[in-house]
Amino acid sequence: MVAWLLRILVVLGLLGSAWVHWTLWSGEGFRDIATIGPLFLVNVAAGVVIAVAVLFWHHWLPVLAAIGFGAATLGAYLISLTPGGLFGVREQFVTAAEKWGVITESACIVFGVLLLVAQRVRRKQSVLA
Repeated sequence: MVAWLLRILVVLGLLGSAWVHWTLWSGEGFRDIATIGPLFLVNVAAGVVIAVAVLFWHHWLPVLAAIGFGAATLGAYLISLTPGGLFGVREQFVTAAEKWGVITESACIVFGVLLLVAQRVRRKQSVLA
């Protein structure tokens, strides 16, 4: 039961991040920014694909992909907060989208790690039983 709850939280984090990036790309002008615009679309597609994999393939690999997705996306955002920005884009952590992005990407990392641990514990218990 705990693993299912964690799995759902990871999926929600992935889909939440994908939604934030889709909203920014489609309605906030990010589609017109060189390099960042296409990367936002890659983020949307990757978030959805990994979410489907986490939901239906109960293996450690999609969970690891979710953790990597969250870490890479959050890392890119943190770089965009620096004076040099990311590919010329500087963010300031003032919009709701930025805050939701940090929350959803952190959820991918935290709940993904917890899900990996839960899966490992479950495997060990089934081997011992």
